[in-house]
Amino acid sequence: MSSSGGSGEHRDAEGQMPSGFVIAVDGPSGAGKSSACRGLAQRLGFAYIDTGAMYRAVAYLASRQGIAPDDAVQLDALSAGVVIEFVDGPEGTQGIIANGLDVTTAIRQPDISQLASTISAHPGVRTHLVRAQRALGATGNVIIEGRDIGTVVFPEAPVKFFVTARPAVRARRRSSELETRGVSTDTGQVEAAQAERDARDSSRAHAPLKQAPDAVVLDTTDMSLQEVIAAMERAVEAARRAGRG
Repeated sequence: MSSSGGSGEHRDAEGQMPSGFVIAVDGPSGAGKSSACRGLAQRLGFAYIDTGAMYRAVAYLASRQGIAPDDAVQLDALSAGVVIEFVDGPEGTQGIIANGLDVTTAIRQPDISQLASTISAHPGVRTHLVRAQRALGATGNVIIEGRDIGTVVFPEAPVKFFVTARPAVRARRRSSELETRGVSTDTGQVEAAQAERDARDSSRAHAPLKQAPDAVVLDTTDMSLQEVIAAMERAVEAARRAGRG
């Protein structure tokens, strides 16, 4: 997946050095990562990559093809050959195309979210998607969001954030997001599902969800979206002034 040369610089699976400015953003679901990343990307003129959408896309395709979540062989083959595209949508939104299918809406269903968390624990799936993520970020000037970006995918990113919030707040935000998409939810059930997913993502043996030691921590519980974006932008500007990236 990755190796380090004598200089300690991060290299991808093919031995190539990533170039350009990469902003790595990690944290649990419902913390406001995606909205903040999209807003920051617009401010900076950067590309935005939601790696969670990649795992969700594989989960959706696996479900569609009848692949069991514990079938490591078929999941490895599926993730090795999947083609995922990020396309611009209306009003700054982002569409997801997987193997030619528009899965933008389908991958946001609660059952796909849980399935994505389950299959993302498979080392083979992560290996293939991490390789794809590094390729997407290699050109630089990109904000990459996920759960292991600052620790595994781009550990040498010049700017890293870990975005979090209190569980009850995260559940309310997630419920509101789902309701906006026409999905009926129960906030208590959403919070329970998030707690289960947090535990699974944080305890998996391969690339668990955790804060990078040098990440800027943003607790968004009592912050507005604009305040979060402004805080991130200040950290990016500080890194640039310090000559990082």
